[in-house]
Amino acid sequence: MFAIAGGKVLTMVGPPLEKGTVLVDRGKIREVYGDTTIPPGAEVVEAAGKVIMPGLIDAHSHLGIIEEIYREEGDDSNENTDPVTPHLRAIDAVNPADLGFRDALAAGVTTVVTGPGSANIIGGEMLVMKTCGTVVDEMVVRFPAGMKAALGENPKYNYGRNKKPPVTRMASAAILREALVSARNYLKKDLPERDLKLEALGRVLKGEMPLRVHAHRADDIMTAVRIAEEFGVRLIIEHCTEGRLIAGRLAARGIPAIIGPVITNRAKAELKGISLETAKVLAGAGVKFAIMTDHPVVPVQYLAASAALAVKGGLPVENALRAITIDAADILDLGERLGSIEPGKDADLVIMDRHPLDLSSRVEQVYINGRKVF
Repeated sequence: MFAIAGGKVLTMVGPPLEKGTVLVDRGKIREVYGDTTIPPGAEVVEAAGKVIMPGLIDAHSHLGIIEEIYREEGDDSNENTDPVTPHLRAIDAVNPADLGFRDALAAGVTTVVTGPGSANIIGGEMLVMKTCGTVVDEMVVRFPAGMKAALGENPKYNYGRNKKPPVTRMASAAILREALVSARNYLKKDLPERDLKLEALGRVLKGEMPLRVHAHRADDIMTAVRIAEEFGVRLIIEHCTEGRLIAGRLAARGIPAIIGPVITNRAKAELKGISLETAKVLAGAGVKFAIMTDHPVVPVQYLAASAALAVKGGLPVENALRAITIDAADILDLGERLGSIEPGKDADLVIMDRHPLDLSSRVEQVYINGRKVF
């Protein structure tokens, strides 16, 4: 048992504790309180003058699947031989030796979502994992954590340039619908011959995991909404670049978004509407959202910087911090374990020398499951 004591504690569930203590026991947060009283027998980690906060959560990345310093050798993001690959599993592609994990820890990012890219209409099953470990099976927090799908330019470009479907947005939507219909029919059969593709999609239809759709343009986002409502599946919008144009519609349906990457340019036509104000507008409408890096598109160590830029766009500081902690955890259905400093939660904790959204801040210590890892 040990106590991190004397620092400013950002619990993410109430006002900061100016000189608080976080008590950790057997990998969990045992207690958090607003003074520096230390229980007998507890080891003390002195944090006076520091900031103590929950580990950061990057809710959309390709960490461990796209290795930065490699090309074909380390890129396992897109099986671009078939537009429908729901049976692919991110857990089978993660390399825990990817240097990006070291960068994540140095930046206080303790949990990430990783998964397939967006070349396919349906890419495969995503994974939530901690950022420290030597075997991916031991790093898993939740698997599967969602079915990756994509609309818009990427599938059109990847297949259309080779005269294969989808060539149009209509075909992309139709292919997604066809796959969901096939999965629905599969679920109705008694003892069907096992089909891994339909079995995986069946988990979406049964509500066991959300459909997580890559969509930048407002019209693509609404296509995803239309299909999700048609099949009664839970939807998360990934990227949501033009989400501010339809924020009220997303809010009315209770559809969350994972926005970003924020630190990027207009690399393709569907990014023409990128704006730092997107987060502010979504928050104002009542849309729950997280902020992503899409690592390695933006390196994972710039997650807090991405949140800081959302503040520059008008998002309140508290909302920005929530978007990389507790709101991200809630969207991932992991709010009972991660994202805040509360008794019973995983002891994923970061000690920093100043406020996390200050670009000059430095991470000094990181704990995952109560173990010091940086």
